[in-house]
Amino acid sequence: MIRFNRALSPVSVLSFDLDDTLYNNHPIIKSALQAQADYLEALEQWPTDSMSYWLTCRDNALKQDATLIDDVTRWRQAALHYAMTDLGFSAEQAQLHAKNAYQAFADARSQITVTDEVLELLANLSKHYRLIAITNGNVEVEKFNLNGMFELVLQAGPHGKAKPHSALFDSAAKKLEVPHKEILHIGDSLDTDVQGANNAGCQSVWLNNQATQYRYQGLADIEISDIMALSHLIKK
Repeated sequence: MIRFNRALSPVSVLSFDLDDTLYNNHPIIKSALQAQADYLEALEQWPTDSMSYWLTCRDNALKQDATLIDDVTRWRQAALHYAMTDLGFSAEQAQLHAKNAYQAFADARSQITVTDEVLELLANLSKHYRLIAITNGNVEVEKFNLNGMFELVLQAGPHGKAKPHSALFDSAAKKLEVPHKEILHIGDSLDTDVQGANNAGCQSVWLNNQATQYRYQGLADIEISDIMALSHLIKK
């Protein structure tokens, strides 16, 4: 399915969200969370109410530094360090266990294989458009088979405030030296991807394939149900 809600103006850049847009991120996150939990639960001091305690540590870390909201990597690292300190580890041990627990998460987080079909789609699109990625997530593209696919990868936190803030889109337009309107952003979330692109004056594609309730009431320029529908953008 492909539905045009507005006619597109000329586009020179295709911007992709990553998680749940170019691959199914749900099993990957589940595996990464389990890897972190396995490390933590092996610690004698780790509470038996593991999930409740972890959520409390996340909340308390955010209370100590509100800027963590825009950087999921720093937030997880800060929550882990908070937990280790709260459990009474020495400064050195707290740092070590926080680092190891995060590394367990990160290693599993990048165990991704994008399908050949999607890779071929991106390769064909790259013959006609500049390809970039704009993500709120912390996946490390260089560690799996999207490595080298994008001219630019911008992540919330290191490169600016998270979508739907316009910062990452503004940065992309500046770095690529193109008008915002020439950037077409593709993503699965109305609240972050579509709202963010619309706020920034970019154009947007909503990949509507998640059973999720969104708050944002605005329209994407294009709505699709399958990423392969982007083949319609290939210039004949």
